[in-house]
Amino acid sequence: MADQGLSDASMNDFATWAPVLRLLRAEKAREPAGKPVRVAGRIGRHGWSLALTRRMPSPGRAAQVEDMQEELDAVERVRCALADAGVDDVSFTAGIAPTGKATLRLLGPSPAVEPGIGTPHPGALILVDGALPEPWRRLPEPFPGAAPAPSADPELLERTLRDRLPHAIGATEEEIAAAEARLGVALPDELKALYRVTRARWEDLGGDHEAVMDACTAVGFELFDLDGLYIADGASRYCRWEFAAMEAVTTSPDAMVQGLVGSPGWIAFGDNGGGDRLAVDLTPGPRGHKGQIIMLSHEENVGAALVADSLTDLVLGLLGSEPGGSGQRRPPAVARVNVASLSSVEAAVHPGLEVLSIGVWDDAPLSLAPVVGLPRLRTLTAYPGSLADPLEIAKLTGLEYLELGPQEWRVLLDAGAVPRSLSAAAIRAHSDHDPLPIVAVANEILGLWGRPRIIQTVLEGDLGPLP
Repeated sequence: MADQGLSDASMNDFATWAPVLRLLRAEKAREPAGKPVRVAGRIGRHGWSLALTRRMPSPGRAAQVEDMQEELDAVERVRCALADAGVDDVSFTAGIAPTGKATLRLLGPSPAVEPGIGTPHPGALILVDGALPEPWRRLPEPFPGAAPAPSADPELLERTLRDRLPHAIGATEEEIAAAEARLGVALPDELKALYRVTRARWEDLGGDHEAVMDACTAVGFELFDLDGLYIADGASRYCRWEFAAMEAVTTSPDAMVQGLVGSPGWIAFGDNGGGDRLAVDLTPGPRGHKGQIIMLSHEENVGAALVADSLTDLVLGLLGSEPGGSGQRRPPAVARVNVASLSSVEAAVHPGLEVLSIGVWDDAPLSLAPVVGLPRLRTLTAYPGSLADPLEIAKLTGLEYLELGPQEWRVLLDAGAVPRSLSAAAIRAHSDHDPLPIVAVANEILGLWGRPRIIQTVLEGDLGPLP
């Protein structure tokens, strides 16, 4: 149970943060005494990142909540304050004098900035409100010749399911029509046949877990009820900008499934029990069947894999597969230059190159001249210090996402050379880098687009002497 005092906690009250700061100061106690220390971290309503060494359990004993109870209590105080303030996540940095006097700076939040991951630094800066990376905007291509598979047989499907589920309650035509109106798309005949047999509502089974399991076994998967049906379009497949911008989608001429993030013709109707969604595909690839069944992996950001040629085949257990799913996991449109991958920028050059990622690099800094003029290059990420001349970026006129180190951003900002084609950007810095200079650079970038900046709130207090 939370401490009674938590109800009085305020996000902008130094006392709310004091327990966290005391823990972080204690962690720094091994540094030379008599000198100020700087601490930083991030706390959100769903997780936190603090540079604390947790006590190891004794041999033969598993870690217990009690092993980190002090940390949990300190963090919970802040999280309750965030919830009261309607704030999801905030990062912070603090300077603490040897006397215990402390100046705490809360950084953010900003509606234009994604939270960082495991760091107090800001995540992606959204420069255009509502902007999505190109793969998330990609719509399916039309293939007018696509037809249902020969195995698609709504009548056989309905008979089979009625034999397996003789006591199931089916959906009415009015309920099916209401689902179609909500989705804005007509359900294919096989899906209608399935729901005419069972509407898959929990209350229809009287809350009987065994009956639910029997129903799943009968259809072969976890079936959503009609209210749970949804269109698995790009918007339904959320991904942070810093990851989404690194993806690319392709569809080969012989693909059964189009390489997409999502489609207005993908109707998600079930789950395989492991978090992967099953969908009817009404926008198949060049060799696919209209109404084929695909699976969207919860471990992938893009693409889908063919499961069965029809819903009838799926229920009858006649599963198919398409090697490689809807495309390569790392298509040629994505190139990585680093000590373990491509050995030069020249090696990445390709007319279809969309994403260039320059990682850790031990040799001389690299020139971007070889990729200037490539028509589809939209994403560039470069590890700090890996570029010979950051101003070459100004010649890449089609960039929508740019991730650089703070020094490289400084060069572009000072020269007025930040590409105006950008929809999002990010600053890559080492985890122990002071967040204040990073936030300053981020605010300059946001300011160029007139976007809400990261607000700093300064709180002062006294933590008292070290125990």
